[in-house]
Amino acid sequence: MSLKDNEIERYSRQIILKDIGISGQKKLKKSKVLIVGLGGLGCPAAEYLSRAGVGTIGLIDHDRVSLSNIHRQSVFTAGDIKKHKVDVVKQRIKKVNSHISVKSFKKKVDSFNISKIIKSFDIIIDGTDNFQSKFLINKFSKILKKIFITGAIGKFDGHIFGFDFSKKKKPCLESFYQGIPNIDTCEEDGVIGTVAGVVGNIQANEAIKYILDIGKRLDGKVLIINLLNLEFRISNLTK
Repeated sequence: MSLKDNEIERYSRQIILKDIGISGQKKLKKSKVLIVGLGGLGCPAAEYLSRAGVGTIGLIDHDRVSLSNIHRQSVFTAGDIKKHKVDVVKQRIKKVNSHISVKSFKKKVDSFNISKIIKSFDIIIDGTDNFQSKFLINKFSKILKKIFITGAIGKFDGHIFGFDFSKKKKPCLESFYQGIPNIDTCEEDGVIGTVAGVVGNIQANEAIKYILDIGKRLDGKVLIINLLNLEFRISNLTK
């Protein structure tokens, strides 16, 4: 796989990084990342992965844009209200980067369709807003030995988890929560929009590091952040 001259110019500021280079950019171009849920986390993840040159991006969401989404879901504007999120995000990505392939799925993931959808992607980024979906994606990412990066937000807080299920005896999301937790949603508990942007971008950054096999990654770990008090900590998970 080669890079065209305009691709080299487009990605020049990251190609000059010693951890990326031309070879790393080719890895990004060959990679396939699926984003499940196009809300506060999925929007920034989709946008920045497209800007980085990830070759194939999958988008899953069954919902339409509402007015209350706009304060934290960075792709959408007031003009997008009542439009399907997957349509808006796909259009945005193609405007940002016409070189990449976008596969969209206007549906809600469930135990009947999830395996067929995720099997052709390398990395699964979870941006859903409920733990039933998170645990389902976690389960099938583990079965299919995918890299799974999930996030959760509320108030001023965020959690980001990373799991490489191609490795044996790895912990998973259940190692932290040990069952589906009874936690209030953003609709009930509130959230500041900047937290969504930070967490979604960290998820995208983790995906890039996995693709390039560089740096320290959240592999079997959780990054816990509180932006109100500027507190950041990483905890190891045990299977």
